[in-house]
Amino acid sequence: MERVEVLKTYKIYIGGKFPRTESGRYYSPEINGKSLGNICHSSRKDFRNAVVAARSAFGSWSGATAYNRSQVMYRIAEMLEGRKAQFVAELIQQGSSKIQAEKEVIASIDRLIYYAGWCDKYAQVFSAVNPVASSHFNFTTPEPTGVVSVVAPEDSGLLGLVSVIAPVIASGSSCIVVASENKPLCSVTFAEVLNSSDVPGGVVNILTGKRGELLKHMASHMDVNAFLYANNNKKEELEIQKEAVENLKRVVIKDFSKPYSDEHETPYYIEDFLEMKTTWHPIEKIGAKGSGY
Repeated sequence: MERVEVLKTYKIYIGGKFPRTESGRYYSPEINGKSLGNICHSSRKDFRNAVVAARSAFGSWSGATAYNRSQVMYRIAEMLEGRKAQFVAELIQQGSSKIQAEKEVIASIDRLIYYAGWCDKYAQVFSAVNPVASSHFNFTTPEPTGVVSVVAPEDSGLLGLVSVIAPVIASGSSCIVVASENKPLCSVTFAEVLNSSDVPGGVVNILTGKRGELLKHMASHMDVNAFLYANNNKKEELEIQKEAVENLKRVVIKDFSKPYSDEHETPYYIEDFLEMKTTWHPIEKIGAKGSGY
C-alpha cells in the first residue's frame, strides 16, 4: 500500500511561545500540486494576543541599550547562518531553485547584520542640537514608536520577512507580523531562530494565515502605534489608511518587488518607526561676579 505522507503542522509565534491558533483552523498552500503542510489560519483573537505580548515586551526592549539591541540582532544573524541549509531546503520546497534559495538566505543574513550595525548609530544621525532665540539648550532625540503591525511581502518567503522585521526592532519597537500567505514555511522556522537567540519573547510575534481577514483588525487596533505594509495592492492600502485614522496610526507603505535592491538597506527605514522628542533646558548665565541669570 502507498503510504500517506504525514504533513508537518506549523504553529504561530506569540510572546516567545508556539501556540496553535485559538480558532483551530488551518490551510494547506500548494506548490506544483504538492501541499507544503498544515499552516495555522490565525484569527482576530490571535492578533489581539500578539498585541498584548508586543506591548508587554516593548518597555524592556526599548529600554535596552542600543549596543545590546545590536548584539541581539547580530545573534539572530549568527543563528540563521547556522541553519542556512534548512532555510535553503524550505525555499526550494516553496518553488525556488537552489541558486535562488542560497542567494536569498545569504542576503537575509547580510541584511540582519546591516541593521544590527545601525542600532547604536542612528541616534547620532537623527538627533540634533537646535538653534533657538532664547537662553535654552534645545535637543531633539529619537525614541521608538511602540507596537507595529506588519504585513510581510507575499513573494519573498525569507528575505522579505527579514527586511520588514529588522528596521522595526532596530528602532526599539516591537511588532506583530503576518507572514507570506503562500510561502509561509520560512516564517515559522525564522520564529524558531528568534526563540533560540536572545530576542525577548514578545518583541517579534509571527502569525500565518489570510492577510485579507486580518488587515482591518491590524489597522484599527487602538494599542498599535504604526503599520508597515509591504505589498502592492491599492485596495488594501486604502483599507489600512482608512482604518488607521481612528487613532492616528502611522502607516508606512514599502515596495518590496525588488527585495535585493540596496534601497532596502538604509537607516531611514529605521526612522519610519521613531518619534522625535524635543527637550528644552534653560541656560544659566553667570554674571561678572559669578551670580545672576
